[in-house]
Amino acid sequence: MTAWSAAPVCTACVERVGPQTGALCEICGESLGMESARFAAAMGVNACTLCGLAPLDFARAVAYTAYDDELREMLHLLKYQRVVALAGKPLGEWLAAAVMTLAADAAAELTVIAVPLFATRERQRGFNQSIVLADAAVARLKKAWPGLATAHRAMERVRDTEAQFGLTTHQRRKNLRGAFRVVDAEAVRGREVLLVDDIMTTGATARECARVLVRAGAAKVWVATLARVQAENVVGVVMWDAVVTPGAATGFV
Repeated sequence: MTAWSAAPVCTACVERVGPQTGALCEICGESLGMESARFAAAMGVNACTLCGLAPLDFARAVAYTAYDDELREMLHLLKYQRVVALAGKPLGEWLAAAVMTLAADAAAELTVIAVPLFATRERQRGFNQSIVLADAAVARLKKAWPGLATAHRAMERVRDTEAQFGLTTHQRRKNLRGAFRVVDAEAVRGREVLLVDDIMTTGATARECARVLVRAGAAKVWVATLARVQAENVVGVVMWDAVVTPGAATGFV
């Protein structure tokens, strides 16, 4: 095993993680699949069916890679084994790359807010992985995008929601309703906000956070995550997350 930065991750595993390929929804980032992509192209759009039917509170969501294999294990090392060194390199680098795909459309000045954890859960874990990842990405983008400014505590999670795995999209949205609130409206009022999280599954968390931010006066909300769960991987993700518990070894080298 070759050490990658200060983290116990081999170079080969890092090199197997790459940016998403194929046709993606231009709004939520979901994989369109071959037939959906052909249909969307014929209709002159690049959005999935749901995004085409129902307007979202966020303008666009981007992710660096698919939530699978090595990336999944790296995130579990970060979250449950507290291997925080991974957040700087390579995870922070990959998140920064995802953020840069928004540069042509988003404002030069963005308020960056990581999706908050419930206070008790953050104390138990010792940190919020989304804040750690967001800060690492912003630090790497200082020269390329100097207008990024963090304000993570402008929004808080006021309810410890039920675990999301195993829930349908509708159940996830219901589970998250009223779970967040903006506590510093001045940080978001009239500004474009970049919402950052580690993973995007169905988009329920991003939608609820964006709804709260827009109601608090945000001019526009963009979403950037390290990884995106694509439909073909949902079952595997649910099984994995259901059996991995904090402190459990991942067997990752």
